[in-house]
Amino acid sequence: MPDIRPDLTKITLDSWDLEVFRQNELRVDILRLDKIHSEISGNKWFKLKYFLEKANHNNKRTLISFGGAYSNHLLALAATARLHGLSSIGMIRGEQPLLLSHTLIAAKEYGMKLIFLPRTLFDQNKRSDLSDNWVEKYTDLKVETIRDSMLIPEGGAGIEGLRGAEEILSLVPQREYSHICLAVGTGTTLAGLVNSSHPDLKLIGISILKGTRDLEPIDISWLKDRFKIANVQMVHDYHFGGYAKYNASLTGSMNTTYAESGIPTDFVYTGKLLFAVISMADMKLFPLGSRILVLHTGGLQGNRSLTPGLLGF
Repeated sequence: MPDIRPDLTKITLDSWDLEVFRQNELRVDILRLDKIHSEISGNKWFKLKYFLEKANHNNKRTLISFGGAYSNHLLALAATARLHGLSSIGMIRGEQPLLLSHTLIAAKEYGMKLIFLPRTLFDQNKRSDLSDNWVEKYTDLKVETIRDSMLIPEGGAGIEGLRGAEEILSLVPQREYSHICLAVGTGTTLAGLVNSSHPDLKLIGISILKGTRDLEPIDISWLKDRFKIANVQMVHDYHFGGYAKYNASLTGSMNTTYAESGIPTDFVYTGKLLFAVISMADMKLFPLGSRILVLHTGGLQGNRSLTPGLLGF
């Protein structure tokens, strides 16, 4: 079992220099949150840290959360629980497959108990609004186990996760930038950045979910200053078919980015994010001279599920 302590000192701010950026006088940097750990990486640690603090304060010995077969959040939760001597349970969306994803295999290796839920039931409870009437019917858990555990919403999408996400911008001189770009799943990290950003900073969220529109999936109720919503732009054109979907265009772009810049990305989140930034720059959607910060939210472990050799890193 590898070392599972996240190391925030490994975070770097890397320049991303491409011809398309130079043509539009864009300065682009990438905040490499992926470097802190192979599993508890990117924004995951920030979204989990205050849930963990709350669990310790309330003497909860088990962490329970929700996710799909490729959930970086569940793997990070499993590793975090192991690190702190806690048990973990993952509620997985959908029926149990014949073969587990590499993500779920790794979560099991960290000691996580996996429970597969029907999709409708999962969607009703993923924000951890667990009701007693289905726990013993669909799982081998006792109601008492649920009551004595720390329940964490899917993706850390709760007040504690939001609080952690608000700390990310303390790592950079944010006033040096005009824009921040990030991939968006639950919207927790984006909401945290909105809350902690200076009033003139523009935030561009690249939705990796199919079917989102307008400001979805961000939860407006999480914003401390509703006027800042004017600074948020959600882009819905780069999901490549939906969550964890990809094609040759995406993986080809990921390989090119790594070859040119040495920056590894994952096919679920950051590959789509960097593809979007390049595309938007090529379409001149950033004002001339913009200073752009791109948030690398980790999740590189997800690439283990791809066909060997598809990626060159």
